[in-house]
Order: sequence, then structure tokens, then C-alpha cells
Amino acid sequence: MSHADTPRRGRDFIARHGETVFNAAQRLQGDAPHTPLTRAGFAQADEIGKVLRNLLGARPALTLWASPTGRALQTLAVIAEHLELDWHAACTDARLIEIGMGSWGGRYYADVIGEVGPVVTPDGLLRPAADGEDYPAIAARVAGWLAATHDDPGDRLVISHGITSRVLRGVMTGAPVHPAFATPIAPGLPQGSLVMVEGARESLVHRGTGHAPT
Repeated sequence: MSHADTPRRGRDFIARHGETVFNAAQRLQGDAPHTPLTRAGFAQADEIGKVLRNLLGARPALTLWASPTGRALQTLAVIAEHLELDWHAACTDARLIEIGMGSWGGRYYADVIGEVGPVVTPDGLLRPAADGEDYPAIAARVAGWLAATHDDPGDRLVISHGITSRVLRGVMTGAPVHPAFATPIAPGLPQGSLVMVEGARESLVHRGTGHAPT
């Protein structure tokens, strides 16, 4: 029996990082390595930390995982402080980064929309750029991460991004395959949101106050 057939032992708390300067400026962020959190973004991370502290208590047995981007690590730092956990003990993996937007990355939404039309779908997903990453590629990399970390002991916290976390959650819970993007994709949530996946079933722990859904 493959890992895909057996849910991981332990709970996965999956969070979307807080608002960044790119989000506030309405720029396409994609896989940019470091776009700092705004004050609102830090406040959103603070709320996740409070919720997890109330739920898990101090110094819980929790493996910390994050995208290696600055915004994910900043979000994790705030949460780890609430939990009295060592941020330096966190694991990072590039397979948790955001969708690569190719030549659209870093540009203003309005400018790209003016050239190519809508880039956000009605269900809050980003249209892939011609030279960017598509959704099956995201699903393949997050599935690879899940397989590689399947034997992680106990509970863990994963800090990722808007699009990637939707695909990650979709793969983990067996969400319906998106008709346009041929990938299981979970519903969108605002920045600063937190879900729990246990036994391939997802529950909302905290709905963030950031932009929704992209």
C-alpha cells in the first residue's frame, strides 16, 4: 500500500502567510523569495499564534515546516514565539513555495490584466502565465513533499501560500479535480487562515482577516 493510500499519523495545521508589501501594492507575488510582511500581515500571524497557543498550549510537540520564502518564515517566527518553540528548528522545503508566475511575477495586476485580460479566475485562482508554472506541476511537487515527509512523527505546522496551500490541501483531502486546471484544489481562504487536516479530512481552525482569496 502506498503513502497516498494511508493518511499520515498526526494532525497537519496548514497556514497561509500574512499580508505582504506586494499584496498591499497589488503586485503579482508568485515565487518571489522575499516580500516582507506588512503590519497587517504581522497582526494576522499574531492571531494564528494566539489560536494555536489556546489550542495546543506552550511548547507543543509540533514539527515546524515552512516555505523558504521570507514571508512564510516571518509568519512562522511570530507563531513560534506564541508557542514557545524554537524558530531555528524549523524545516524548509522549496516544494512549499508559491506558484511560479514567470514574466508576470512582480508586476502590477492592473498592468498584466491590461495586456492579457483577467489573471484571477472567478474561484480565486491565478491563471498560469505562459512561461510560468501550471497547476499539475504544483500538485506534483506538493505530492512529492507529502510522500517524503509522510513518516514525520505526530503533529506539524506548515506555513505556505495562497495557491500552493489550496493545492496541498486539495491533494491531502482528495478534493474535486478542477475542471480547468486538472488538479485537486481546496477552497480559497484569506491570508492568515489556518486549517487542520487529520485523516484526510479538513476543518477550519481560524479564518484570517487578509485578502480573500488571492
